Amino acid sequence: MFTGMDEVGWASMKHAYGSAEDVPELLRGLASACPQERERALDGMYGAVHHQGDVYDSTLACIPFLFEVVGHAELRDRGGVVELLVSIGGGDAFDDGPLEDGDGGEGNYAMARTAVRSGAAAFIGLLADRDPEVRRAAPTALVRFLSQPEHVLGLLTGRLEEEEDEQVRPALAEGLGLFARLHPASAAPAVEHLVELGAAPHDPGLRLAALGQLAGCAPDRLPTDLVPTVTALIRARSRRPRVPDQPERPDTDTLIGHLRRLRPADEEGGHLLRTLHTALGDRTADRIALLKGQLSSDESADRCNGVWMAAGLLREWRGSYEELVALIGEQVVTEEQRLRDAAASVLETLFGLAAPAADHLAVLVAVGSEHRIRQWEHGKPALGAPLKALARAGDPRAVAALAEVLDGPVVPPETGYEVKHLGPAAAPLAPLLRERLGELPLDALDTYDRAVPLLFALGWLGHAPAVPEMLRLLHGTPEGLRSREWFVRAIADALSECGPDAREAIPALRELLDGECAVAAAGALWSLEGDAEAVLPTLRRELVAGQFRARNAAEALGRLGPAARPALPALRAMADSGKVWLRASAAGALWDIAGDPEPVLPALRSSWEQNVHTRPLLAGCLTRMGPAGAPAHDLLRTELATPRRHQARADTYGSDNIGEDEQLLRACRAALDTA
Repeated sequence: MFTGMDEVGWASMKHAYGSAEDVPELLRGLASACPQERERALDGMYGAVHHQGDVYDSTLACIPFLFEVVGHAELRDRGGVVELLVSIGGGDAFDDGPLEDGDGGEGNYAMARTAVRSGAAAFIGLLADRDPEVRRAAPTALVRFLSQPEHVLGLLTGRLEEEEDEQVRPALAEGLGLFARLHPASAAPAVEHLVELGAAPHDPGLRLAALGQLAGCAPDRLPTDLVPTVTALIRARSRRPRVPDQPERPDTDTLIGHLRRLRPADEEGGHLLRTLHTALGDRTADRIALLKGQLSSDESADRCNGVWMAAGLLREWRGSYEELVALIGEQVVTEEQRLRDAAASVLETLFGLAAPAADHLAVLVAVGSEHRIRQWEHGKPALGAPLKALARAGDPRAVAALAEVLDGPVVPPETGYEVKHLGPAAAPLAPLLRERLGELPLDALDTYDRAVPLLFALGWLGHAPAVPEMLRLLHGTPEGLRSREWFVRAIADALSECGPDAREAIPALRELLDGECAVAAAGALWSLEGDAEAVLPTLRRELVAGQFRARNAAEALGRLGPAARPALPALRAMADSGKVWLRASAAGALWDIAGDPEPVLPALRSSWEQNVHTRPLLAGCLTRMGPAGAPAHDLLRTELATPRRHQARADTYGSDNIGEDEQLLRACRAALDTA
């Protein structure tokens, strides 16, 4: 094997971490007799040679040798190598059209695509390979890269007649669905096959796969009773003897090994249902009904898959989710840890939407410290997902648990950020937050990470008794402290929220007016003493600094109100800027200072339409404008009528876009209420 590999100039090539001279070792590892070595080699290929989907010169040089590995039937774990080739050749980046010659792309990516297509005939024989994992990977590879649509369709349908493995047949159905999407002119026969596969007497897994593909390529061919049909198929599939999705694997310290350990108990079922949910898109009523069926199943694996499917729906689409969230909440008190952890992890991303699950979360938080603080084998403790979810839901029952955490020996750094969700109920936490802030060392490597969340919480609470502790950090931390500039800004912002009761900080803040933290210091000084003449020169100067500082300066000037009128000419110029965030910040400041909608509305509208991330800021501006903002209220009404979240990221677990989006919706309603 690997004839000519040593003659390749690997040392002159690159991958994600520099020289590619280690690539031959990785390639040989893929063909190793040792399963641990094979997994480490595949992990290395994804981690360096094809890092985050990138294609380097070394990636291109690997392609012939990867095909050589795939072609040796005696080697194990070749299914993963087929998937690697598919990813190198373009992955799912070309789902929007067929892979025609000369179609799009340039550079390494186009060359990789061409190289994989040139070897695609090798995928034909893999349809009948003795290894089921290889047979599961082959249909996608064939459809994407073999440029003979009629031949490909014949291969897939012919193999369906011969394939007996119930875990391989769904992959063939997925191949038919992909074929229909990539080759719409030839899609009709593939769709008819999917319609037939989606009906009795085929086994439940194959029927679910076919229905998921129909939802993506021919939704008009789905059965009218889709939800009860799918729910019944889920139940029937769960009653069948469970065959492991994958053969036993070595326990390695690779990323692939880590991800495998995180997989749900029924990964195949999760994949089938995720495909269906994704294809159903904005049919939220059907998806909610389907999820209710999943979350009411007697099988914990079905409920666990339902929890993760619900997370994708909630992240991407707006809707009425009270019943669905309540069902997720019921899973946090189950005895099965995998299901309980999944439900708590999803609920912590929902913020206020998690309120229907609060009673169950409160029960879980009360029964054990492990639900308040998560101890990791490596690294620092973190706030437990159940407690974080309860706090983010705004439930006052989280206060006592957070107090226990703050009074403990180690405080997870993120604790301070969760305080704001509790509203006035969080006030009793202020003394403990102050105490923890006062205990921090001044020169430790993690001082910044530990202090900033505490400062955020104390500032949000406006806890002026903590001013001495804030000044201790301001005066005592060394110049070389990591992220000291951001640290000082956090201190100044916290002092600003403490208002006139923090007047003892005025001399220290004045010393900061000529440095990198000038805007934060000026804003705090205005809050503490209300002297516009003391801060206007600084803020006007910062308007012509870098974009980030100019934005902050504009927003600080807006807080001065009419006292900042000398800055109006510069703000009007900023409102005409080609940089969207400068326009958005200037629009709000112009209204707050002059109360004239004429220069505000054009900048506001253009920013809103150009960048969805500006919308929460601009909705706040429209609320302050009241009836004067009416000419832009069509933007608010359109936003409220849009079913998709403004920062929808269905494939990004753990993002905070749900909380941001719900905040935007509240701001839009508030602005319309002022009209």
